[in-house]
Amino acid sequence: MGLVRQEAAAGVFYPREEGALRREVEGLLQAARTPPLPGVRGALAPHAGYLYSGRVAAEAFRALSTWKGRARRVLLLGPSHFVPFLGVAFHPYRAWRTPLGETPVDLEGGRRLLARGHPFRALEEPFRQEHSLEVLLPFLQVVLPKTPILPLLFGEVDPLEVAGALLAELESRDLVVASSDLSHYHPEPVARARDGKTLEKALALDPPALAESEACGRLPWASLTALARGLGWRPRLLAYATSAEAKGERGRVVGYAAVAYLEAEEGPEPGDGKEEHEEA
Repeated sequence: MGLVRQEAAAGVFYPREEGALRREVEGLLQAARTPPLPGVRGALAPHAGYLYSGRVAAEAFRALSTWKGRARRVLLLGPSHFVPFLGVAFHPYRAWRTPLGETPVDLEGGRRLLARGHPFRALEEPFRQEHSLEVLLPFLQVVLPKTPILPLLFGEVDPLEVAGALLAELESRDLVVASSDLSHYHPEPVARARDGKTLEKALALDPPALAESEACGRLPWASLTALARGLGWRPRLLAYATSAEAKGERGRVVGYAAVAYLEAEEGPEPGDGKEEHEEA
C-alpha cells in the first residue's frame, strides 16, 4: 500500500478535529476577497498557525480555486525548518494525511526528479515534523480535492538550479505553490518596512535578490520566482498582514503575504486538456 505521511502540526497550527478544521478552512476561504483567477499558475502562501496567517493564506488558495477538478498536480515547495541538509528532499510517501483525509503524492514525478541526481535527494527525516507544507494541505484539500501533490523540501541549495530542473518537469496543468513567511520578530513598523522591500524584489521577479531576503522560505520562493520569470508569469500581491492583526502584540511580529502568479493573457486557460480529477 505504501507509506502515508502522518500529520504533525494538527492541534498546533490548525484544528485536529475534522469538522472544526473544515469549518475553519471553508470560513477563511469564504471571507477571502480574491476571486478565482483564470490564468493563475502559482502562488506564495504563508505557513504559520491559522490564527495568525490563515486569512492571508486563504487569499492565495481562493485564487487557485479556478483550477478545481482541472489541475493535474500541485508542486509544493517549502523550507526545512528543523533538519539542515544540502539540496532538495523528496520522500516517496504514497499520500499525505490531515484530519480531512489523504492526498495522493505524484510518485512518478518525484522519482523523475530523484533520477536527475543533484540537487534532488531521497530523504525522509526532514519531512517528519516539518509544518511548512503540511499547513497548506487542508486548504488544497478543500479547494482542489483529490489533486495529487509533489512535495519538495528545500535545504541549502541554489534556487535557480532547482527552477531549471522543475522547468523541464512542468506541464500546462501543473500548479506551483511556495510556502514562506516573511520577516520574523521585529517591531511592526520595522517588519512592514523590511517586508515591503522583500515584496518589491518578489514583484520585480528578482530571484537572486529574493534569495537574500529575511523570508524563511526565501529559497523555494526564489525558485518559484525564477520559474515565473522564465515562463512569463506575472506576480500579483493579493494580501499582506502581520501577526499583530491576530494578537495585537506589535513589539515582535511575523509578516505574511499571498502572491499569485498569472500566465500572460495568451497563455492556456484552466481546463485545457482532459480533466482527470473528480470534484468533491
